[in-house]
Amino acid sequence: MRAEIIASGTELLLGETTDTNTPFIAGQLAMMGIDLYHASIVGDNYERFLEVLREALERSDIVIITGGLGPTKGDITRDVVAGALGEEMQINDELKQHMIGYFRRMGYEMPENNLKQAMLIPSATSIPNPLGTAPGWWVEKSDKIVISLPGPPAEMHPMWETEIFPRLEKKGGAVIVSRRLKTWGLSEAKIDQLVGPYMSLPNPTLALYARADGIQLRITAKSSDRETADKLIREREAELRQILRDNLWGADDDALEVITGQLMIQKGLTLAVAESFTGGLLAYTLANVPESARFFKGGIIAINEETRKSLEIIPESGKFRADIKSTSIMANLAQKRFDSDIGIGIDGYIERQDDTTSGKVFIVITSKQNKQNVVQTYPWRPNALVRRSVTHTIFCLRDVLLKS
Repeated sequence: MRAEIIASGTELLLGETTDTNTPFIAGQLAMMGIDLYHASIVGDNYERFLEVLREALERSDIVIITGGLGPTKGDITRDVVAGALGEEMQINDELKQHMIGYFRRMGYEMPENNLKQAMLIPSATSIPNPLGTAPGWWVEKSDKIVISLPGPPAEMHPMWETEIFPRLEKKGGAVIVSRRLKTWGLSEAKIDQLVGPYMSLPNPTLALYARADGIQLRITAKSSDRETADKLIREREAELRQILRDNLWGADDDALEVITGQLMIQKGLTLAVAESFTGGLLAYTLANVPESARFFKGGIIAINEETRKSLEIIPESGKFRADIKSTSIMANLAQKRFDSDIGIGIDGYIERQDDTTSGKVFIVITSKQNKQNVVQTYPWRPNALVRRSVTHTIFCLRDVLLKS
């Protein structure tokens, strides 16, 4: 079956709101073996929206629309679906009473224009929305399916999981299983070179993605049953693990900070950090690891020159700019102040040359057994530089723990 997604809303075209629904639905369709060939965004204009929907119905079996189900004049999805299918809308008494009850429970009188959300066409059934006033539509007509869902992800996701996914899964006709392997320390080009022979194989397929926590490899297998798909995934994963070995650190939803925190707990070690360039993001990331209190003692954030001088974080040059010496002082300071087994210092600065931005980052990890210094330059956007620096620091910590 072929599916198509239409995201409606002029705010999407103006860049005021980011469409996160389409990527979510695309991933869900892939899991069900339903092919997605087209996705589009259309504004709140009836004629243009109608043209897009009619074209979608000509080439696709399933059309999924998000947005435009509110009570305002700009919410035109119902009108467009009714127009494309040549049907008239009428107020559904059951939906009307449900909506009145919803507002009564909230302590409000229902505005008259909310009745718009209680309308249906003859070929549509309503999709319950437990978190909002806008029910969705499920329409089946002339071997086509049109699904209309609210735009807010907080409303759309539960409706998808409880109502839409179970219905569509029965129509997919295939089982698709994916597994993501996560790597660090190799470039995308290098991994492509190492796993090149697998990239062109049809089942399972292999794709590479650059992420903040390294290069990810997504293995996707398709079969008529789950057992066979899982077997294909296991066999391909075993082959890739033989090739990538030590550069693989996790899979699927594994989080680097969680894995590293578990290592800290297993080894019975404690940790403290001192930061400047990253503004406390390293401490925040570590503190949000489950059971972080068992290994993470706390952190120091030294931003301005006066604070750094009071803590005697003085670069080798005597100037304010960070270097490996001042970062080493920060690591020792954190370890001493919190009486921890390991101290981490992380600092850096951003350089702008010609229209390019790069960041030089200094990472020092010191423990009673050893000391590790890292100097790294990242060509990255400023916000991403900080996130990348924190990720690299946690990888360095993991490396120290595995070698200790």
